[in-house]
Amino acid sequence: MYFENTGLENIQVDFTLLDDIMSRHGLTKEGQWDYERVTYDRKFIVREGTYYLRVFGYAITGDIDAGDAVVKLMKPVVGKHYYPHGVEYGEGEHFPEHLVKSCAEVLKAIKTEIAAFEIKA
Repeated sequence: MYFENTGLENIQVDFTLLDDIMSRHGLTKEGQWDYERVTYDRKFIVREGTYYLRVFGYAITGDIDAGDAVVKLMKPVVGKHYYPHGVEYGEGEHFPEHLVKSCAEVLKAIKTEIAAFEIKA
């Protein structure tokens, strides 16, 4: 399920600042990055299952590996994890209302913090 109108989509921000802000809100990149892309995850284990809030980004300048990138964020998404197949985001999935609300609150807090550091194109 994609989150619409979060204000995060298309924001450009310094990777080092982004990494710090995401970490403060419980989103980690673990091994999900390369030179051009990064994915931040926050795991939610609730009665209905295991879910991941994901925020994707890609370098528009610089290199994520070197830490000198400017990252453009994409539309955030939440997906349900199915062992051993992975995360599903499809329309046929059920996302509990309390989970969606928690994710929206996290995204709003991130947007508020990032807004101070947004790089205008």
